[in-house]
Amino acid sequence: MTSTKWALDVTHSEVQFKVRHLMVSTVTGQFNKFQATVETEEEEDFTTAKAYFSADINSISTNNEQRDGHLKSADFFDAENNPKLNFESERIEKVDDENYKIYGVITIKGVSKKIVLNAEFGGVIQDPWGSVRTGFSLTGKLNRSDFGLSFGLVSDAGGVGLANEVKILANVQFVKQIEE
Repeated sequence: MTSTKWALDVTHSEVQFKVRHLMVSTVTGQFNKFQATVETEEEEDFTTAKAYFSADINSISTNNEQRDGHLKSADFFDAENNPKLNFESERIEKVDDENYKIYGVITIKGVSKKIVLNAEFGGVIQDPWGSVRTGFSLTGKLNRSDFGLSFGLVSDAGGVGLANEVKILANVQFVKQIEE
C-alpha cells in the first residue's frame, strides 16, 4: 500500500491561541513559524492519517513585544530550553462528512499530554495550477498549568488575572505531494 504525503502550505495557514486576561477580555496570540505534515494510507481517507505539527516558540506573537518576551521566558514557555511545541496524532475519527476528531499528544515545555482537536474539513480540490489541496479548521482547549505554564496574576480584588484555559485555533491547508 502506498501512502500519500501532504505538505503544509504555510502561506495559507495560521495557528493561534486565545487566553482570557483579567477575565474581562481575551488576548490572542499566534506562532509565526511552524511546520506540519500529514500522511494518509489511503489517498484522501483522512481517518488513516498520521499528522505531525511543530511550532517555533521564539516565533510567538501577541502584538506586544514585552508580553511576547515574557511568554518566551521561564515563567511560561522557556524557549531557551524548550524551543518547540510539538503535536503528533494517534488516531483520527470521522464524525460526519465535514467533521473529524483528532486524538493525539501535545508536548509543551517537555510535558506531554493527550488532547482532542475538533477538525472541520474544508474538502479536497484541484487548484488552477494542477495541485491537489485540502484544508481543515481546528479548534481545541488545554489547561496551561498542566504544562508548567503556571505564571499567574491576581487582581486587587482577588480575581484571576490570567485564565488557565487556552483555546487553540488553526486554519491549515495542505498540498498533496507527487511521488517522483
